[in-house]
Order: sequence, then structure tokens, then C-alpha cells
Amino acid sequence: MAPDPYKYFRVESRDLLDQMGRGVLDLEKGGGPEIVAQLLRQAHTLKGAARVVKQPEIADLAHAVEDVLSPFRDQPAVPHDRIDGLLQRLDAIAARVKALGQAADGAATAATAATLAAAPAPASARAAIAANDRGPVDEDEIGALLDGITETYVQVSALKRSLGAVERVRHLAELAVDQLGAPRAQRSGDAIAPKLRAVVDELRGLVTGVERNLSIGVEQVGRELRQVRESAERLRLSASQLMFVVLERAARDGAASQGKRVTFEARGGDVRLSPQVLNVIQNALMQAVRNAVAHGIERPTERIAAGKPAVGRVSLSVARRGSRVVFLCHDDGRGVDLQAVRRALADKGATTDGGALDPAHLLRRMLSGGISTAGTVSELAGRGVGLDVIREATDRLGGQVEIRTEAGQGTTLEIVVPLSLSSMEALLVEAGHHTAAIPLDAVRRTVRLPAAELAHSASGASMVFEGQVIPFIPLWRSLRGQAPPADSNRTWTVVVVEGNHHQAAIGVDRLLGAEEIVVRRLPDFTPADAVVAGASLDAAGNPQIVLDPERLVRGARQVRTSESETKTPAPILVIDDSMTTRMLEQSILESAGYAVEVAASAEEAYEKALARPYSLFLVDVEMPGMDGFTFVERTRADPALRAVPAILVTSRDAAADRQRGLDAGASAYVIKSEFDQADLLQRIRGLVG
Repeated sequence: MAPDPYKYFRVESRDLLDQMGRGVLDLEKGGGPEIVAQLLRQAHTLKGAARVVKQPEIADLAHAVEDVLSPFRDQPAVPHDRIDGLLQRLDAIAARVKALGQAADGAATAATAATLAAAPAPASARAAIAANDRGPVDEDEIGALLDGITETYVQVSALKRSLGAVERVRHLAELAVDQLGAPRAQRSGDAIAPKLRAVVDELRGLVTGVERNLSIGVEQVGRELRQVRESAERLRLSASQLMFVVLERAARDGAASQGKRVTFEARGGDVRLSPQVLNVIQNALMQAVRNAVAHGIERPTERIAAGKPAVGRVSLSVARRGSRVVFLCHDDGRGVDLQAVRRALADKGATTDGGALDPAHLLRRMLSGGISTAGTVSELAGRGVGLDVIREATDRLGGQVEIRTEAGQGTTLEIVVPLSLSSMEALLVEAGHHTAAIPLDAVRRTVRLPAAELAHSASGASMVFEGQVIPFIPLWRSLRGQAPPADSNRTWTVVVVEGNHHQAAIGVDRLLGAEEIVVRRLPDFTPADAVVAGASLDAAGNPQIVLDPERLVRGARQVRTSESETKTPAPILVIDDSMTTRMLEQSILESAGYAVEVAASAEEAYEKALARPYSLFLVDVEMPGMDGFTFVERTRADPALRAVPAILVTSRDAAADRQRGLDAGASAYVIKSEFDQADLLQRIRGLVG
């Protein structure tokens, strides 16, 4: 299969487009010159990356973004009509990047060319582009990768056990040396003994060296495999914040179409979920946001008359709750019109019993679908299918949905779904024969506490923490099959855990460290203790339990090895704030046999250059902070760095810029739009061999 020429560009451009989309929306909220400057840097980076991969249409669109923003570099605000123009250009770039992905998958046909030449996508298509263009995640391929890592780790573990045999050989060699040095052996007068002793001495030295090197290598490979496995596990997950820009755009565009004004707020973007859950829940949340704008948020005149700010507010929060994740969508609008719900039910011929007068019952009936309180049919509302979408998405995930409302104050939609996969930072602890993980955001403190300092009463043991008495419970009491420790006067390692606004002290044997883990939901009907929320896998693929902080606290209230460094002689340092350019140049150089390191800024590169030697600097010119010209000038002025050649790689092709680069001390000046791999390698060979 031919290599994908746009692999890194698509990743970088999607990230830049997401950041720029957020920045433009922040401008609309009143952001000032600092956001304009940030957007200009991002547009310039995108333009340079597009030119590197020979995509002039995308580069021209990024340049157009710069043209729109440049007049407002020092202005307090950007006019609303310019905001619309910026969003249209970002949509057009997103459409072209999406087409590049289709081309890389084998769809480089006339249809792809037509897509690239198409006008900016209409508003109805923008959300689909943003929602579905996160890049493919092949679960089977990642699963196969994880299986391979696990098998490799098993083999490394077997190799580690073989170190015992090597150690035994070394021990026998030492015994042989001792025997040959004994007086009886020396009195034999035989000339063979000294020769044999020399051979055995050499054998002992060789075995000792092999044992040491093998031990270090096995340990390092084990650590690397664990890191690779954790990275591969995280590849299966996506951050919730990926959907925030799409939802904010839905709120903004929906409000604009109805003459309303809204702000959108989101929290919990660091919660990572499987793409399947994220895609399904995003459709439900998109509908929830549209409902909030169409049915909840009032027009500015109505809000002012009701004593509210003219601008409505729609908020979304994402949070883990044990083995589940909770999505809360809230608006500060008028609330659900319960009388309209009653009328809609009557129009549908629904029976009216006593419970129908109960607001909670009415809201549950709304969720059954087919009910709309909108007076007219519009693009956003009126057909009674909005809540159907939300309910069906929640059902697909095996979750629950609930609506709460208060007249004049707003409505909250809560969706709770179980997690098949999620990622979290956790503290690993050991208790008895178990290794367990406690979510790190629930850990308040870890302390060493002698048993004599625990207070005992009829209600159980306790300790004082920050002036409060909190219950203490050994973890073994919460886990089945665990025997109490033999030493009742031991010194405990205590983890103070918070759950549901209460705290408890959990006694464990020792702490194993904090790390990011991927949590799996336990299969149905799996016998597990109440405090177990799920399981994660260690590097060898062995399961370890993940604890639920709320249940831990409730139960209590009821009764690094340092990495060895490998040095690469005189690598080339690639310096560019564009990930696409860094990865492309690194790939070219490494394919040619060079060792390569990268830096995302000139400041980072200068610190690296002071810390170790390099054979060449490959430097971008336009970067935030110190630019490439200044970096070259500074290294030429440094006695320790002036001998290291530097090549400037830039999109600036003016003769004055070229001369400035050469005057600064650069050995060569390469234009990105004229980038030629063979020419670059020839220049480098001439400088460093």
C-alpha cells in the first residue's frame, strides 16, 4: 500500500481547526487582541503545513483567514459579520481536509476533485463534517496490537525468569575459581591449574556482564512495553471535548436562526470515552442543545422583561460517577410548558389519569416520544422527534435519561450511561493479594499512620484528618476472600478518599504509584464486591480491580524506577511549531539514516542545544516567541554552539528575508513551497556527512 502523504497533516490540521473554531467563538463572546494574535499564529502554521504537503487551496484559505483577522490585531473586538466569514472559511478548510482523508483511502477520483473545488459547506453540513471527521479508529487493529504487546510481555517475563539460570552459571564459575585457588590445587604443581583458572576467571567476567546487560535490557523493554500498551489503550478512547465545538456551533447557529442570543459553556472535556459511546451520545446532546435553544431560551426582549440577562445560557457538563458517565445539559430558559404538554397529550388521545397531573409524570410521558410543544414547525423544532432521538440514543447505550424543569428558571436533561471503556488517572495500591486502582481525582491525601494512632469506638475505627474525624477501614474488609493482616500493630499506609461529599480513610499495604489506566466495565453477572467499579489490565494483560470511591466511603461509614538513558551520537535537531513539518522532516532524515530530535519552539530548541551536542539545526523562521532568525543569531554568538550548522526552512521567500537568514549565519535557506527532499539531503550531507 502506498504511504499516506497527508497522514500527519490531517492530524495537525484537525487539531488546528478545532482550536481555531474555539478561538473564533471566543472572539464572538468579546475576546480581544490576544485571541486574534493566537488565531493569526494558528492560521500561519496551517498555511505553512498546507504548502509543505502541496495543498495550495487550503493554504490560500488559511491566508484568507489571516487577511480577515489582520486589521483587528490591535482592536478591542471583531465585528459580527467578520465572525461569520471566518467560520465559513474554517468550514471550507474542514471540507477539504475531509476530502484529503477520502483520497488517502482510495477515493482520489473525479468526485474527490469536485469536493475539493466545492464551495464552503452549508450550515446544515458543517456539524456533520465536524462530528464525523475525527479520524478512523479501527478497534480490531488496536485489539490485535494489544494482543501482540501482551504476548511480547509474556515472552519478556519468561526471559526475565531465565536470568536465574544465568545467575546460577555465574555462581558456579565463582565456586570453580575458589576451588582452583585452594591450597591443595596450588600444591598439585600442575601447569593446567593456572590456565584453567584464567579461563574460569574470563568466564565469570563474561557471565557477569551478560547477566547485568540482560537484566537492564529486560527491565527497560518491560517498561517500554507497558508504556506502549497504555498508549495503545488510550488510542481506543476520545476526549469528550471533541464534541464541544460542534455543540457550541449548534447552539450559536440555532439561536441566530431564531433571533436569540446564547452562550454555551462546557466542562469535563478531559473525560475520555470510547468513540462508539461518544458518537452516539453526541447525537443525543446535539438534539438536547437544539431543544434548549428552540424551546427553553427566550428572545432577548422576553428575557429582559422577566428580569433575566438578554443572553441565554446553555451549559453541558460531563463527569464520571463510578462505573457510569453523566451528561448534564442545562439551560436558564423558561422551563417546560407543562400545560402545553397536557394539551399535546390530549390531542394525541392519550388517557388522562390522576398521575397525568403530576409534573414528573408529564416529563416522563414527554420522553416516550411524539410530543412537541412548539407552535410551528421549524428547522429546529415542531415535529416531536427531538426527544425520540435522545431516548433512542440512551437506550442504545443501556442508559437512563431524566428531565427536570422549573418554570421561569430553566430545564436540565440528565443522561447516565454505563461505560464500556473509559480512561482516568488512578492511584495503584496493594492490599493483600490484590492490586487495586483508586480514581486519582477522589484521593485527597496519603499518609503513614501507626495503628496506635487510630481511635476505636463502638462504631469502628477512625482518624483525624484536617480537623475532622473520618472513618477508617482496611481495604481487605471491602474485598471478599481477603484475610486480615497478621500484625494488628502495624503501621498503615492510608489513602484518604472522598466520595459523595464525604471522606474516609482506606488502609492498604503499600502504594504502587499513579498512572493513567483504561477502565473496562465488568461483564454482566460477574461476581464482584460492591466497591468494584470495573477492571483495567496491566502490561501483561492481567486484570486489576478499579474501586468506586463513593461505595468505598459509604462502606467505611457503615460499619519509579528511573529510565536508563540511551545516547544517540550527534543527532539533527528539527525545530518547527508545525507538527506536520516536524514529522515530515523527521521521517525524511531518519529514512536517510540520521538520528533526529524535534522541538516545537526555538526556546525549547535552545535549551536542548545547551544540554547536549547536535550535528545540525533545521529551523523554521516564523514561530511564536523567538523566531528562526533570532535562534540562528543566538547560536552563532554562543561559543559552544557556533560550530553547529543551521538550515532555515520557511515559507518566506522574499529576497530580503533570504539575505537576513544568511547574514544571521544560516548555512542554507530553503523555501517550503519549493521543498525538495533530495536537495535537502544533499545540503545536509554537505554539512554533516
